Amino acid sequence: MGTKISNLGSYTKIKESVVSRDGTTKFLLELRDGNLVECVLLLQDYGNTVCISSQVGCKMACAFCASGKNGFVRNLSMEEMLVQVMVASKQSPPNTRLTHVVVMGTGEPFDNFENLMLFLNAVDIGARKISVSTCGIPDKIKAFADEKRGVNLCISLHAPNDIIRRKIMPIAKAHPIAELLDSVKYFFQKTKRRVIFEYALIDNMNCDAQHAVELARLLKSLRISYHVNLINLNAGGGVLNPPTRETAMRFMDALIKNGVSCTMRKGKGQDIMAACGQLRNKSVQKNRDHADMTTI
Repeated sequence: MGTKISNLGSYTKIKESVVSRDGTTKFLLELRDGNLVECVLLLQDYGNTVCISSQVGCKMACAFCASGKNGFVRNLSMEEMLVQVMVASKQSPPNTRLTHVVVMGTGEPFDNFENLMLFLNAVDIGARKISVSTCGIPDKIKAFADEKRGVNLCISLHAPNDIIRRKIMPIAKAHPIAELLDSVKYFFQKTKRRVIFEYALIDNMNCDAQHAVELARLLKSLRISYHVNLINLNAGGGVLNPPTRETAMRFMDALIKNGVSCTMRKGKGQDIMAACGQLRNKSVQKNRDHADMTTI
């Protein structure tokens, strides 16, 4: 699996790579202008998946994500997105191949809409094996639906109501859940493609029994085909923490009992800072500390 563009090697070099006990590999890539981005290679039973970034940094400042901790720098070009696929493909273990691409790394893909569309045209893989994750920009979701590309849409929801969502996702202040879900319904009506809702479980925030009932009611009211991907939060040294396994399983069981299709995503790369932005932030901070030392 590769791309439809040649001579991508000049766009980046591997600055650092770290390998998890489970085989997950995270790459820190240095672009031609010196900026750093991350991509992650995940080894699965059905093939290998690369999770790529769409921006250097991120504007969205979600409380549970490290991507925007050092601010937003710029959008990635189509080539800079493609080269991440190339790196993961070349670095895949022998006798395995890259089969899936997810645009879920650092950055908000729909905030870089034009380059995202160019990337989807250029990457050499079937649309049904590509997923794009957004924290929820309604007009861009509708524009994406109008493209009718057959690519999977993933919505970072993470809350059953606006009160909780505004606490952890600043974008919710501009676009309430009702507006977001209206655009999701539009996407389904245009494409007939099942929508994936991502839901990170945060202790004492969004995963009590009443939250499961509320989430089930909210999603079932859409009358679309959907699936909920539950994610145990990667704490990453932040103030938010994952729930206990017992709490997480009770939440999932409550969703299932209320008729919601859901699974608990298997955590990968927990020992190598595989969550979005963590490795880049470590490198950026190291460079800043070094600069501070030289000025003393």
